Amino acid sequence: MLKLIVHLFFVVLGGTIGYLYIPYIINLLDFTEASWVASPYLGMVVGAIIFFLLSYWLADYSVGFLKWVEDALIKLPAIDLFFGSVGLIVGLVIAYFINMPLQDINIEIISQVLPFFIMTLLGYFGFRVGFRRRDEFVNLLNKNRKERDKRKPAENAENNQPTGKPKPKILDTSVIIDGRIADICQTHFLEGTIVIPQFVLGELQHIADSSDTLKRNRGRRGLDVLNRMQKELPVEVEIYEGDFEDIQEVDSKLIKLAKVTDGVVVTNDFNLNKVCDLQGVPVLNINDLANAVKPVVLPGEELAVQVIKDGKEHNQGVAYLDDGTMIVVEEGRNYIGKTIEVLITSVLQTSAGRMIFAKPKLLEKAQ
Repeated sequence: MLKLIVHLFFVVLGGTIGYLYIPYIINLLDFTEASWVASPYLGMVVGAIIFFLLSYWLADYSVGFLKWVEDALIKLPAIDLFFGSVGLIVGLVIAYFINMPLQDINIEIISQVLPFFIMTLLGYFGFRVGFRRRDEFVNLLNKNRKERDKRKPAENAENNQPTGKPKPKILDTSVIIDGRIADICQTHFLEGTIVIPQFVLGELQHIADSSDTLKRNRGRRGLDVLNRMQKELPVEVEIYEGDFEDIQEVDSKLIKLAKVTDGVVVTNDFNLNKVCDLQGVPVLNINDLANAVKPVVLPGEELAVQVIKDGKEHNQGVAYLDDGTMIVVEEGRNYIGKTIEVLITSVLQTSAGRMIFAKPKLLEKAQ
């Protein structure tokens, strides 16, 4: 069907060109005195036949180009296509008003050729500006909507309802691979829409396709976590299709996305956490949450632990709590493989987590 339309287009184009220009060319060459030869209708027929024959050579290329354009438009996110089209329309409207005074100029190149270039140039720039600045436009619309919501506090206050929606939570690659985010969502501790950027999915897929077995398993676990969140958990998961072509690093794209959407970055990456703090972007660190909910252990308390292995220092033993917190047991080497009562002597909080020092209760009684 598309190929038939292309043939028809070439016939109409050839007929139009033949009607307008073939009689002019014949009269210019003046190689015959017969007036019927310079008839525009004969020129239309000749032009249609010539372009119809040309269409058999150019049709396949034209159909291939049109399908390529169609596929490119289909793959574009709807929001990108919308703002690009709005920018194109604005550019063409501006070009129309600029071209109006040019029509009155008697110089042919200015009145006919220049308007075409102005229309093409402004249409292109309008589309590019609308396409590239779509995130800023969306953020501007969201801000205007929030300002309108703030003007109606009285009605919401009477119903004891909050005026604003929870901010979207933007997940990075590390927190998806970690897997604990699914359990947190299941407990309803994380409010708002969960946003998965397309560039994070691309990085996750790249890891899942890695030749390194460890990386490949981590990537596949991340994809399984996302599949579970979409199908099994009571949360709204949204895939953000946009991208920031002028930014290369995924972490920088996450920060930019959080700024333009007024979102919160969710991560367990220490460095990304610091960069977000420096740039004033809200961030939730899963490791900080895990440390915050660990049971509080104070010096002087007693615990029953199983000594697992040797410590780094002489005669030390190492045990672990259920949450993975390491307990260094002084004089505990002789109790490896045994469950003993220990007395907490000190608690050390480090950037890597919490470390507890203790000594066997039997030794305390012996003293």
